[in-house]
Order: sequence, then structure tokens, then C-alpha cells
Amino acid sequence: MTTEDDRRAPFGRTLCAMVTPFTESGTLDLDGARRLAERLVSRGCDGLVLSGTTGESPTTTDAEKAALVTAVREAVGDRAALVAGIGTADTRHTVELAVAAEKAGADGLLVVAPYYSRPPQDALEAHFREVADASGLPVMLYDIPGRTGTRIEPDTLVRLAGHPRIVAVKDCSYDLLGTQKVLSRTGLAYYAGCDEQVLALYAIGAAGCVSTVANVAPELFRAVLDAFDAGDTGRAALLQRRAVPLIEAMTASGLPGTVTAKALLGALDLPAGPVRAPLRPADRETTAGLLTAHAELTAGTAQFRA
Repeated sequence: MTTEDDRRAPFGRTLCAMVTPFTESGTLDLDGARRLAERLVSRGCDGLVLSGTTGESPTTTDAEKAALVTAVREAVGDRAALVAGIGTADTRHTVELAVAAEKAGADGLLVVAPYYSRPPQDALEAHFREVADASGLPVMLYDIPGRTGTRIEPDTLVRLAGHPRIVAVKDCSYDLLGTQKVLSRTGLAYYAGCDEQVLALYAIGAAGCVSTVANVAPELFRAVLDAFDAGDTGRAALLQRRAVPLIEAMTASGLPGTVTAKALLGALDLPAGPVRAPLRPADRETTAGLLTAHAELTAGTAQFRA
């Protein structure tokens, strides 16, 4: 039987990649962010990632990012770790955001590989080291080559693990062998960044997950991890499989997870608001399908209880 103490989980186990609520006019909805964060934490999330991909970080200003951290901290206090997404394509700008996130009250930083410019591995390593040196906060590296165009190669991660503030990886690499290579050679805490891989990565030693689906089903992956830790691997697998229709509808439908998460949150009368351009809202048919998948998953909440 696995206990929480057996895994290094510097930011908790069940993290939500939280959407950034906007008002109908498109401005930052700090009251909505507080209410959504409170709901997520009260229903099982022990960490929140703010201003990540799902949080529409490319379209929020530096001031909005800092204000979001401050507002969510007010709402959840010390009941959840707050990880601020600060990664950009510009090292100098990323350093500035790291300093601002620390001042705003973040507990950690999520730093994606610089996108579009596709730096080679030595430049990528130098970028991460400079950002990690810029503040006193622990850093979670975000490996998502499908969006950035650049893989953080396993050997690069092994070298970066020697930095005292680089402590974790959000893994969207879809490279199970590479993940195991880093896990076997470092103390980095791995977080599944793809909802369909939560149990698979946890079973080989990951610390937990950073979930988009948690925006609308925050109890789900907490239950999956709790079942696995209790030694009930069959139940953990059952819960993971039961989530497949909603995971597919939200993350594999051809729409970004931000769009589907906000559509479903809005349909459930929860804080979300519109997406910012260039994203466009989900249509009625897509939203109806999301509602059906969500209802099927959550019918009878006893399924999430240990």
C-alpha cells in the first residue's frame, strides 16, 4: 500500500489547471476566480495552477496574472498550493513574471519551454536555470512539445534536476520510456498533464496530476489516486476508465481544453465566462455533448467515495 509520504509531491497531488474566469465583456472576473477556486479546493483539489494553458495565459496581461494569484490566495488561504504559470517565449519576460508571481503570493512557478523559437537543448537549459535563479520559489517545468514545438529531452531534465529550485515536471510528452528514465535518475516530482494518463503515470511513481477535467469534476482524480494509494488498484482503474468519455469530450474533441472547460462550467452555472480571441466558444451541440458526458460520470457521486 502506498502512502502520500512515499511520494515527493511538492505542490500536492490533485492539481487543477484552473480556467481564468472573465466577465461577459471580457475583463478579468476576480470574484468568479475566488468562487471557482473555493469550489475546487473544497471538493478535493490540493493545488491550483493559475495562468497555465487552460488559464489562457497567452491572452492575459502581466497585471492580470498577478491579480489572479492575489485573489485566489485570498479565497483559499493555505489550503492549496498555488502554482503560477509564467512561461513565455522570452527569457527576460519570463524572469519578470517569476518575480511578480512571488510578490503576488504564489507557492511555485510553472515554466513552459519557450515556444515558436524552438531553442536547442543547451539554450533551453540555460533559459530554465535563469528563470529558476530569479526568485526563491520552486519550479515545475512544463514539457508539452505538441504546443511549444520543443521537447525538454530526458537528459536535459536530468541535468536540470540538479538545480535546487527545479523540483517538478508537468508531463505532456507522451513518452513513457523517457518519463521513467528521468524518474529513475532524479528526484523530480512528475505530474501527469494529460488526463488520460493520470493513473498510468501515478502507477510508475508520479506525484499526482495537473488536470483540466478537474475544473468540472474536482473529486474525480482525487478518488483515482486515493484508491490506488489504498491498494485498490482495480477501483482506481475503474474510475479512470469511467472518466474516458468526459476526458475525450474535453481534451480530444479538436477543441482546446480551455474552450470545453469554459463551455461546461458555464452550462453548469459555474464561474467561467467567455474565452478570449483567437479562441472561440463551443457551439450548442458540443456543449450538449459535454453536459451528457459530465452527467454520466457524476451520476451517483458514491462512485468517488473510497
